[in-house]
Amino acid sequence: MRLILLGPPGAGKGTQAARLVARHGIVQLSTGDMLRAAVAAGTVLGRQAKAIMDAGNLVPDALVIELIDQRIDAEDARGGFILDGFPRTVAQAQALDALLAKKGLGLDAVIELDVDEAALLKRVENRVLETKAKGGAVRADDNPESLKTRLEAYRKQTAPVSCYYSEQGELKQVDGMAPIDEVSRQIETALGGVAA
Repeated sequence: MRLILLGPPGAGKGTQAARLVARHGIVQLSTGDMLRAAVAAGTVLGRQAKAIMDAGNLVPDALVIELIDQRIDAEDARGGFILDGFPRTVAQAQALDALLAKKGLGLDAVIELDVDEAALLKRVENRVLETKAKGGAVRADDNPESLKTRLEAYRKQTAPVSCYYSEQGELKQVDGMAPIDEVSRQIETALGGVAA
């Protein structure tokens, strides 16, 4: 099973990805984790990425696609994967499609968690209050102002990816505002006949 989970920051992608990993025995592939691992390992791609990131620039799509290319060939990803944090743009989605086609693979589903942005802001405010009440540390980006900025970036860059996959007939939407268990149930229903 090869999946992409889409949705704005705070929609619950991480929670649902973890459940899919546990339920179907597939791996979650985070481009951020892959980049950090390549840098830490000092691979050729890691050194290239580090130089770019150290200069304060975004790692180009071609380099990220090369990392994904290598990662999906790993033994643990052969049974399937969920892409986390990729694709963020239509150009990245097109590059991913080309990469998978070159390998004779395709996506089984693109699941979008449909959410209400005003409710997301309230969710973040509640999470901050709960974390503080428990004496926990609040993430630096876990505040309404940061979320508004991240949502705006999502609308501009990543939301068009939904349209791209919708036009290809691959997009399946679920109600991301439902309780966690209900969202999981809707995802499983959307996956329908997709074999793990």
